[in-house]
Amino acid sequence: MYYVYILKNPKQFYTGYTTDLRRRLKEHVSNRSLSTKNKGPWKLVYYEACTSSTDAIIREKYLKTAWGKRYIKSRIKHSL
Repeated sequence: MYYVYILKNPKQFYTGYTTDLRRRLKEHVSNRSLSTKNKGPWKLVYYEACTSSTDAIIREKYLKTAWGKRYIKSRIKHSL
């Protein structure tokens, strides 16, 4: 399985994809990921599972667009 995920800190969102969501989340939280290092604390607010890497990459790219960001904010508005 491939996972597309959204992390949130007090100021911003981060979108990524991985094959091991638990490992990747631990990397972000413990500052071992260069893309989010020293920008935390991060909280997982959303994820989706895909059966192919191509689908996950396409979905990640969509979620990084303005339309994708609106979609995510509408999906998680009650948990913010």
